[in-house]
Amino acid sequence: MHVQEWLETVPAVAVYALVGLVIGLESLGIPLPGEIILVSSALLASQNGEIDPVVLGASATAGAIIGDSIGYAIGRKGGRPLLAWLGGKFPKHFSEGHIATAERSFEKWGMWAVFFGRFVALLRIFAGPLAGVLRMPYWKFLIANVLGGIVWAGGTTAVIYYVGIVAESWLKRFSWLGLVAAVLVGLTSMLMIKRRAKKAAPAAAAE
Repeated sequence: MHVQEWLETVPAVAVYALVGLVIGLESLGIPLPGEIILVSSALLASQNGEIDPVVLGASATAGAIIGDSIGYAIGRKGGRPLLAWLGGKFPKHFSEGHIATAERSFEKWGMWAVFFGRFVALLRIFAGPLAGVLRMPYWKFLIANVLGGIVWAGGTTAVIYYVGIVAESWLKRFSWLGLVAAVLVGLTSMLMIKRRAKKAAPAAAAE
């Protein structure tokens, strides 16, 4: 079953909670499909009046900010041994190469790596714990975390929601155009058949 089809079977409150939880756990450092859940939920909101896009965006934003903050605290306390442990548990995501790439990004961009990391799947998982491991000042991390969470989670919800509404409207219009075209084709075909039948009638009578 597709994610969106599954989400349609649960109440709106459960959708809000699920989005916040999955995005929070992903931001904390656990590889989960947070972006897929958010996009699917926003599309569902555009087609289902029971799901409020504002509440959905707020839930996603809260999950992103809180999850990243917890990840920062864990990373600051656990240090590099934490990265080694994560590498053993999730070798596909926390390999030495991925960690080195993320570290270079943090060294080059600092707090901007936390902000823009929201928009990159790999850095979204790393941002909180790695910022803590690298001892980034918390006030810098907090600013980048909050702004990144609002822009990514809230922005993604808004964009996908409005795209879904426009797409649904266009598809409805397209269905009406298709119906009109089908009727016109049917009438034209019927007139052509009648015309040919009239022309063929005298020849058939003569024979």
